[in-house]
Amino acid sequence: KNFSDKYNFLFPLLSDENKETIQAYGAWGKKKLYGREYEGIMRQTYIIDENGNISNVYKKVSVKTHAQDVLQEIS
Repeated sequence: KNFSDKYNFLFPLLSDENKETIQAYGAWGKKKLYGREYEGIMRQTYIIDENGNISNVYKKVSVKTHAQDVLQEIS
């Protein structure tokens, strides 16, 4: 809620405490950082159309261009 309020989101953010949704999307798994393996959330974006179908998946996200890539995709 604090994050949403800070950035004035006009929509609610959802929580997935049991990891059911992120596991269903394949967005939870083994990661590596500085040679250490751990489980965590994969930074991926799913474009879901008005019918609820996934129309595109960005598995590798470039921080510099990702927002523009997504905006171009949905426009």
